[in-house]
Amino acid sequence: MTIKKYGQRRTVPHRRKRESRTNYKKRLALLKSGENRLVIRKANNTVTMQLVEYSPAGDKTLVSACSTELRKLGWKMHTGNMTSAYLTGILIGVKAKKKKIGQAVLDLGLQTPNKGGKLFSALKGAVDAGMQIPHDAEVLPGMDRISGKHVAEYAAKIKSDKARYEKQFSRYLKEKADPEQVTKMFEEMKKKILAS
Repeated sequence: MTIKKYGQRRTVPHRRKRESRTNYKKRLALLKSGENRLVIRKANNTVTMQLVEYSPAGDKTLVSACSTELRKLGWKMHTGNMTSAYLTGILIGVKAKKKKIGQAVLDLGLQTPNKGGKLFSALKGAVDAGMQIPHDAEVLPGMDRISGKHVAEYAAKIKSDKARYEKQFSRYLKEKADPEQVTKMFEEMKKKILAS
């Protein structure tokens, strides 16, 4: 822990700053906008999104969605990939619309954003669901990548090598899902969420 000296006074940084959990300059810039924040957090197996409203007593979560909720809707694929992130974005967009929330600013926290990555896939889902979130269209991934077209093509390519195919797509096969039908399942799930 570093303690800054100012003459005879010593100030200790906020606990969350000491633990490298919050960048207060970035947070202040987001709060100055006066808009709700769309908070996106990713892990290896999940993507979590929340619409958060600032309050002096503590931030309030207005709407939240997690990629594990897709399982309840019939999603058989992995819940931590780009496709699931996009569908989670659609899900939070639909929930926000029901609560009459249409605008937000993006809050990625301390995560390092990669152009065309999972975080921006989730953002694209929220935008496609009708939310207005300021962003640069260049950072968003293409729909071919989001829909899993590359996965379906790869599955078709290696299908002749049964051992490799079963090893590579063991999770899909365990869930009785055909990896070559990823794009079709994606479109069905997207329609199902938008219709709810």
